Amino acid sequence: MTSSNPVKITDTTLRDAHQSLIATRMKTEDMIPLARAIDTIGFFSVEAWGGATFDSCIRYLNDDPWDRLRDLKRELTRTPIQMLLRGQNLVGYRHYPDDVVERFVVAAGHNGVDIFRVFDALNDIRNMTHAMKVVNDIGAHLQGTICYTTSPVHSTEVFIEMARELYAKDCDSICIKDMAGLIMPEAARELICGIKQEMDILVDLHSHSTSGVSPMSYQAAIEAGVDILDTAMSPFAMGTSQPPTESIIASLRGTPRDTCIDLDPLREVRNICLNLREKYGGILDPISERVDSDVLVYQLPGGMISNLVSQLKEQDALDKREEVLREIPRVREDLGYPPLVTPTSQIVGTQAVLNVLVEGDRYKNVTKEVKDYVRGLYGRPPARIPDRIVTLIIGDEQPYTGRPADLLEPMYDKMKVQAENAGLIRKEEDVLTYILYPAIAPSFLKGERKAEEIPKKEPIKAPSGEIPGLMEVEVDGEVFSVRILSVEGSSVPSAVVTSKIPREDIEGGIKSNMQGMVLNVAVRRGAEVKKGDALVVLEAMKMENPIHSPRDGKVAEIFVDTGDVVQPGDVLLVIE
Repeated sequence: MTSSNPVKITDTTLRDAHQSLIATRMKTEDMIPLARAIDTIGFFSVEAWGGATFDSCIRYLNDDPWDRLRDLKRELTRTPIQMLLRGQNLVGYRHYPDDVVERFVVAAGHNGVDIFRVFDALNDIRNMTHAMKVVNDIGAHLQGTICYTTSPVHSTEVFIEMARELYAKDCDSICIKDMAGLIMPEAARELICGIKQEMDILVDLHSHSTSGVSPMSYQAAIEAGVDILDTAMSPFAMGTSQPPTESIIASLRGTPRDTCIDLDPLREVRNICLNLREKYGGILDPISERVDSDVLVYQLPGGMISNLVSQLKEQDALDKREEVLREIPRVREDLGYPPLVTPTSQIVGTQAVLNVLVEGDRYKNVTKEVKDYVRGLYGRPPARIPDRIVTLIIGDEQPYTGRPADLLEPMYDKMKVQAENAGLIRKEEDVLTYILYPAIAPSFLKGERKAEEIPKKEPIKAPSGEIPGLMEVEVDGEVFSVRILSVEGSSVPSAVVTSKIPREDIEGGIKSNMQGMVLNVAVRRGAEVKKGDALVVLEAMKMENPIHSPRDGKVAEIFVDTGDVVQPGDVLLVIE
């Protein structure tokens, strides 16, 4: 049967699939032969850039994201490259000024992005408008995005109204981005039918298989007239990833919605993916592979679940996973029911981790990002934040109600000079890398970072059990915190850390309550501090976490410096 209205396929294997299942660790060198095979298939697009790939490239892989984009473009000559763009956040975790947004979109388009999926974590279109304008200006395909979620303040009509606004801004297509696998079949049917009845525009449904519902919702979407479905090649499908590309294509064979994609060439793509899955098997956590109906309660997106597991392991607190998952919906309600997608998933998830791990009352330790969120610096929350939460987090300060980017001064030229003076710039795109990730970009751009080793699928066991990831060693009376990298040549996944930071009890000592990297030491030896003053800022779980003074006093000793990696229990400084 010839298809009268074929379903188009966006394959996510090169971006969201491996972000969801293996914490975005696939290297560019492994993507090239896969992209070459994918280009023969006839997909509507291949999602291959944006999201967390930019961060992971420079943080973990020592892999230039701009080189990756250009390399993929050389292979994908027939298939458009699609990227996920976080509106005013671009590929970072905070808002950037309009001049940076413009430079980034132009550079991304120039280097190979054909389709821009633009979204805002709060569905605040004010935060999407400038990026969308630039996408239209450069003549690329603009896909406006609705972040789908469920809450007392979200409904089908709310989402259809957002689709109307996106349509009015000259979007070429609209994506329903169901990042946590929450959309039920009837909800998908109602929303897609509602949009298609009012607007002549392509509609894409993006979902995850976390809850086990997405294949049924995809079928309902097909019947409702959806134009595009997001899928992943089967070795990187299901679990917290998307439904399988091969299965969706096969299910439509001979129907009026037949994709017209031949299954035989897909076998070569699948076989490459099978080899890659084996190679990266040591990273793939079983928690990310299985169906988890609890996601209908805590609503974490696929990529965040695998990263949350990784972050709890870093904090040596994987046993607290269930407590953290129960805390997430409480934090989300406190913050006005934001959809949980980057960066709000990290903001809510990290605060939930702190609320569980840090002794004392909830919100005893509040990240800078949560404070900025409550201040209105991320945009308009879907629901009003309760006054008691506002007071608890920012005191008497009044939240800002305007477009957050209007508060930001242009910064591209200033940061370019700063980066050039530091000897960091070899190509123009390096300026953007530096602006987006000022804490880790310098070491990457200087060539000082090392790529993580890919852990073996079954780590070698020490005689008494598993190889420990962290040990305390005493040398000449001094305690060192040491991460174990290998035993008899066999690698285990870990960061390279050998610390001389004291861990013993020291009178007046201020200890780290988490694993993280020191971003800033805000005080100097001999300085007078007041209770509540920020002493040290740690980057942990991709968020900035200030360590505050518990009392008035004087800084007697400082044991850390910018760039140091600290562990829970390390003494950072001493307040007399």
